[in-house]
Amino acid sequence: MGNKISILCVDDEEPNLFLFKVIFEKKYQVVTAISGDEGLEILESDHNKIVAVFSDMRMPNMSGLEFIKKAREEYKHIGYFILSGYSLNNEIHEAVEDKLIRRFFTKPFDTDEIENCIEELRSENKIRM
Repeated sequence: MGNKISILCVDDEEPNLFLFKVIFEKKYQVVTAISGDEGLEILESDHNKIVAVFSDMRMPNMSGLEFIKKAREEYKHIGYFILSGYSLNNEIHEAVEDKLIRRFFTKPFDTDEIENCIEELRSENKIRM
């Protein structure tokens, strides 16, 4: 995956994955998954390289929070975030309060806010780029 920090984006809509990758690939190694199951498979093989996971909230078969709960059981060192086209709800608010996720972003997201969160993780984990 190169020398860049690796981040994972999970979303059931390919245009969203494409956009996320185009926006962030100059600075980060962006890995994408079309479902929570695929995201878990990627984490299984690349969890030692990925520092942040950005997941859509509403996806078929497994919601973003269900995916993150499963992922956090094995990979607690990764920072998890929800991206959603829907507004903040009680379930997401509780996930932030319980520190299941670090932050919630609405779509369309602010690129600088996401980069700041990634850089915060980088400095917390003392990762060099």
